[in-house]
Amino acid sequence: MKLIIENTIEQYKTSLLQEEKADFYCYHMMKPFETMWQTMGVPLKAKDKGGYDVLMATGMMGYLNINQTTQVSEGIEKLEEIDALKTAEKTLTECLAVMDKHKLKINVDELYFGMYLADPAVLSSQNNYCGFGGIPGFIHTTILPNDYNTPRLPSLIAHEFHHNIRMSYFDWKYGDITVGDYIVIEGLAESFAKEMYGEEWIGSWATLEEDDLEYSIEVFKDALDIKGFAEVSSYLYGDTFAKEKGYSPVGLSDCAGYAVGYKVVQEFMKKNKVSIFEATLLEEKEILNGCGLF
Repeated sequence: MKLIIENTIEQYKTSLLQEEKADFYCYHMMKPFETMWQTMGVPLKAKDKGGYDVLMATGMMGYLNINQTTQVSEGIEKLEEIDALKTAEKTLTECLAVMDKHKLKINVDELYFGMYLADPAVLSSQNNYCGFGGIPGFIHTTILPNDYNTPRLPSLIAHEFHHNIRMSYFDWKYGDITVGDYIVIEGLAESFAKEMYGEEWIGSWATLEEDDLEYSIEVFKDALDIKGFAEVSSYLYGDTFAKEKGYSPVGLSDCAGYAVGYKVVQEFMKKNKVSIFEATLLEEKEILNGCGLF
């Protein structure tokens, strides 16, 4: 498999020299990922000014707006300070080697990776880093480097890399995915990150205080078969997110679904004596039924 890491640091530098920064962002920085955006129903550039396109979509997802030149300049310096793209290359190379060793696959010939600056106004609750890897062949990460997220960058990339593997074996059922499906997908990805880089570096989204985790598991017991984007999102991301989006809150802490999913997969692996590599190929229902939590 060919690994293609976009040199987004140089792209950001070039963007600062452009008069039409939004056009450069849409037509150049996001062009290698056009297939990914098309799959998500997002055009590179809106036909009408102010319409829905990758600039608007990524803004909603927590990517720093390309027109915020001061923040972009400062962010570039931070990415260079931590040698972010070199870390990404090393991490992806390691993930590919482990994937091959365990005879897993991603159903593409090329894997495109892009690292973008995070908007702290959107991602502060997630320690200013996030990612997306749900479409095989493409991985995006967003980060505004700080002392917390910098050492966790490899784990974030590994998490998104695992989504590429998982989605190469199981279709992502956009309109039919359940709460149970989603928490298993995220729990598997975080468990892969743990396998690669250690539990101390997993994402904050996968951890809750013990009492809160036990309470959250109880909430999820009767919600595993719930479908619908808004409903599933409310369980996965918690009440703060639900209220911001106008969804119905269900009484959960931020990212509770990630923490419950991680616990589900960890307990399943322990109870059934299987590795993350074996669990990756199992149906969600088997993992949910075999974790002993529900």
